Amino acid sequence: MAETSSSSEDQNPNHIPIEIISDDEMAFIEAALAFASTRTCSAIRSSSCSSSPSKSPLHNNALSITVVSKRSLSSGSDIEDLPPRKRNHTLPDSFLRRFRNRRGLSVTDITSTEWCPKQMEFSLLLGGRKVNQAMRAGIARHAKLEQEVLKRVEVKIKYQEDLWALKFLNFINGVNQLLFEGMTRELPVIGFAEDIWMVGVIDEIRMPLKQNDHNPILIDTKTRARDTLPAEPQRRNGRLQLMCYKYLWDNLVADNFPSNIFFTYFGLNPQHNLCEDLKVTSADSGFSASTLDDVVRYYRNTCRMLAPAHDQLLLRYEYQKDHSLLGEDKFTYDHDWLTNQIRSCLEFWLGEQEATYPPEDERWKCGYCQFAPVCPAYNGSKETMGPKSNDLNIKEG
Repeated sequence: MAETSSSSEDQNPNHIPIEIISDDEMAFIEAALAFASTRTCSAIRSSSCSSSPSKSPLHNNALSITVVSKRSLSSGSDIEDLPPRKRNHTLPDSFLRRFRNRRGLSVTDITSTEWCPKQMEFSLLLGGRKVNQAMRAGIARHAKLEQEVLKRVEVKIKYQEDLWALKFLNFINGVNQLLFEGMTRELPVIGFAEDIWMVGVIDEIRMPLKQNDHNPILIDTKTRARDTLPAEPQRRNGRLQLMCYKYLWDNLVADNFPSNIFFTYFGLNPQHNLCEDLKVTSADSGFSASTLDDVVRYYRNTCRMLAPAHDQLLLRYEYQKDHSLLGEDKFTYDHDWLTNQIRSCLEFWLGEQEATYPPEDERWKCGYCQFAPVCPAYNGSKETMGPKSNDLNIKEG
């Protein structure tokens, strides 16, 4: 957990903030890797939580590319708003109800569905994507980037209420680090988007260098096994990911976190008595919390201190071999485009539309999909396979 405020250690410039992570969270991280079709998964926090007095035990469960190196931009194709519509219910057999009930959708669920709804369907029904060598290298790189600013320690927790309190405390301490040090990484975000609970982990957030600019800059780093920049569908997918983070962030700072709905939806007891480790952690963070409700109230107060994220978002592409920068993708947040994309993906998750296939000019994705042998869209042709001059982008959300 990122401890960046009230202790005496904060005055020490060499002090590294601590981030707590549970064994159950690590298990979910490994499981979530299977669903990341264009990124690796880093420190994802799982979702679950009761307004009833009983405790909830844990279950086992428009682009401008700036090329900053001499490496070429490949044209190859290897993987790496409508008005708001209220949804009063989801179908009992929907993928959301079957696979994400009391957990919420992750940003990776949205980006993976945009990449290929049919692949997402196969991942849910047949088992997740296999983790290859390039993905493992990406995981290792992002772990190293995280360790530069955070130290992970374990805390044993028994109840879902404690797990959720852990997520909120990680956010609070990450924000403290952002405000006092100007940067934080692997920040968990939990919010309500398009009437759906959504979770994610922002790769990196920096405060602008200009003193009169208080809008945090959201950054995501993707590693590449080849020294080429990705094809447009991958860049589009990366833009969608960062825009989802800004959407969640901006909703939080606007105080759009419906606490009562949150407790009810996830089946959490707001008066749950926190484990001793979390009580100590909250005290070290500068406030006293005995219950989950205490932590949520402080979480909302923390969000009120923040400004909306900067409209300019940044994707960075790194070469895995030497960590050199291949290029940067600076783009502007497009709320209408984003909400269209999210709603389109939610039609799949809510059972309103069957899984579709990528458009014809993106069928080359099939050549890199483990489910191609059982997919009707795959025909084994050269056109479907596509040239192998790019590679998988590595980095979840």
